[in-house]
Amino acid sequence: MAAASFSSATATATGISPTSKPLEKSPSSFSLFSSKSPSFNPTQSSPPPKIPLKISSKNPISDVISASDSYPDPQVSSFDDDEDEKPREECGVVGIYGDPEASRLCYLALHALQHRGQEGAGIVVATPDGILKSVTGVGLVSEVFNESKLDQLPGDNAIGHVRYSTAGQSMLKNVQPFVAGYRFGRVGVAHNGNVVNYQTLRHELEENGSIFGTTSDTEVVLHLIAISKQRPFFLRIVEACEKLKGAYSMVFITEDKLVAVRDPHGFRPLVMGRRSNGAVVFASETCALDLIEATYEREVNPGEVLVVDKDGIQSQCLMPHPEPKSCIFEHIYFSLPNSIVFGMSVYESRRKFGEILATEAPVDCDVVIAVPDSGVVAALGYAAKAGVPFQQGLIRSHYVGRTFIEPSQRIRDFGVKLKLSPVRAVLEGKRVVVVDDSIVRGTTSSKIVRLLKEAGAKEVHMRIASPPIIASCYYGVDTPSPEELISNKMNVEEIREFIGSDSLAFLGFDSLKKMLGGNSGKFCYACFSGDYPVEPSGKVKTVGDFVDDGLNGSVESVDAGWLHGSKDENGKYADVDVGYEQGRKVVV
Repeated sequence: MAAASFSSATATATGISPTSKPLEKSPSSFSLFSSKSPSFNPTQSSPPPKIPLKISSKNPISDVISASDSYPDPQVSSFDDDEDEKPREECGVVGIYGDPEASRLCYLALHALQHRGQEGAGIVVATPDGILKSVTGVGLVSEVFNESKLDQLPGDNAIGHVRYSTAGQSMLKNVQPFVAGYRFGRVGVAHNGNVVNYQTLRHELEENGSIFGTTSDTEVVLHLIAISKQRPFFLRIVEACEKLKGAYSMVFITEDKLVAVRDPHGFRPLVMGRRSNGAVVFASETCALDLIEATYEREVNPGEVLVVDKDGIQSQCLMPHPEPKSCIFEHIYFSLPNSIVFGMSVYESRRKFGEILATEAPVDCDVVIAVPDSGVVAALGYAAKAGVPFQQGLIRSHYVGRTFIEPSQRIRDFGVKLKLSPVRAVLEGKRVVVVDDSIVRGTTSSKIVRLLKEAGAKEVHMRIASPPIIASCYYGVDTPSPEELISNKMNVEEIREFIGSDSLAFLGFDSLKKMLGGNSGKFCYACFSGDYPVEPSGKVKTVGDFVDDGLNGSVESVDAGWLHGSKDENGKYADVDVGYEQGRKVVV
């Protein structure tokens, strides 16, 4: 069998639905809680300790330190606990066809999508002589690219990618876009999402002689294209995608074509726009179109393949697709407020979330503040509905790296204090409502509450602009295992006691769906309900590119990046299971 030759370049006040069988416990339905409720000892159910992973911000490739090692200088602090408190979007993609400055426009569009991934970036262009050239690197877009590197990428067509890595640091071999050569030429791909049957597909390909150069599920797609006998090119993509299960929004580039594909459920966003010179642009969010002065035209539909070449744009149906199940967390947290995602304004969604909280979970207060930046719009909605002034009670620093030198006398909540500074003039003696987008483990929320009270807040009332997160995501979002999710272990009152607030309320699950109206059935709520539109099989990576991703720790720490999927009638995990033999992964 032919194999591709490979080069690398995320309580409601009214209650929530019960969880599905895989989850051991669901949060009970509670009304708004106050500190007068029965006490709870949070130490009895504290989250399990994380394997520490120290990262140097200077040289992210060579300076990764093993989980079993320690820093030579104990004053160096790592902020992994605080950074991991929020769900993470895996990546963002861009595709541009028909513009003489394609690589520069791609660079700017990736900059607009930087919030979707900060660990690595890359661009592939089709040069005028039909060669695919790539520049990839570890770091921010502005760190990977400069004038001289963009000069090396001439051509009218380009694709780009920004990437987030959850553990260790991004190894260069895993930074996209990927480029592969096969019998019909070369192809580049940039992927946002997570293929839940990746392990099964990879095993089948390896059994038939395919050799993999990365640990990314994206590489499987290239191998499937390489072995396809379909022609023309887009039919090879269709045949490859028919074998994939899970979430994928992808852009492909060949010497003369650009292809955009979205999975049949439409988990991850992908939009199309056009510049005034006729150039066609694809991007994960409309904010990327805005920066490069491209006009938003429409979404790439779930299950659609769009082929752009000299003959124009062709639309093909990938396969019969079910009702869309787009990720609701794009509107809660991931996307920028100025983006239109899944045909809806992100700003308007978050403002309405805040209004609902003010209506369903009111409290006497003097001021409304937000946890910046993602809580700001919901806080504005809450304040307007409640008739209470919104003020900046927390100021966010955007210049903090992954590590920092701490003084010898340890500072409590050091990581949070570096990133968030309370404004005493706003808080002192006040009853404060603080609005945040979500609570994951609860550790950062507890530190924020303590920070506000130390700054003189008389009362702190937490309002969360999403339902409680009780389940992990399999579709390209970095969320902890269910055992680490505080809402999967505690009810709302127990969480309130744990974080130390005077009251706590979540956006109601039913209220969220009511707000979405006729579109409510088109969203995926698996992280709130445990009901998965596509059930994973075998062992599935919880995030995009975890395994062997610069993590120089034990095999057990690598294996921790996988979750078991469904079991067969004999009680065994379906499809392929994986074991380890003397540090080597083997199929068992």
